[in-house]
Amino acid sequence: MNVVACDVPSGSVLSRESIERAYFRDAYRAPLSHGELAISDIFAAIFAHHPLWMKLLLIVRNKVASLAGLDAPTASEILRVEIKDRYVIGEKIGVWPIFSLSENEIVAGRNNKHLDFRLSVLKVPDGDNTSVVVSTICMVHNLSGKLYLFFVVPFHRYGVRKLMANALAARRL
Repeated sequence: MNVVACDVPSGSVLSRESIERAYFRDAYRAPLSHGELAISDIFAAIFAHHPLWMKLLLIVRNKVASLAGLDAPTASEILRVEIKDRYVIGEKIGVWPIFSLSENEIVAGRNNKHLDFRLSVLKVPDGDNTSVVVSTICMVHNLSGKLYLFFVVPFHRYGVRKLMANALAARRL
């Protein structure tokens, strides 16, 4: 099995209410060859290894977002992802603050004027094996949020799948 689209898992701490009322949601599943990895290591295996072209796109997007008064990661945060041995709620993992943290799931994200989003990375049983599911939900606050998602969603869908596939190919998962 490679990276496949799926539903947001019922075992996620993302509330059913938030998932159902989200303007946008998606989820992708991939097998874990290293089921013993800590959830923070799985998160880093996926999101701390952006190809250069993706980093450059993120820097441009974040610069435009910051000019519009939105909270966005800096270029240095994108170019040099800090990986720690231990994380706590409220700290950043990668470029996003952590909202929830357990042995099997990290939920990070950001709240902004135009939308709030949450990114869940969850280890799930998959028969005799273990998989990881990366889920994203976005709650839109205004027309700017809808316009933003209109332009970003195609890149998001491709990008998340690409990052997960790259992590599989590099045997980080």
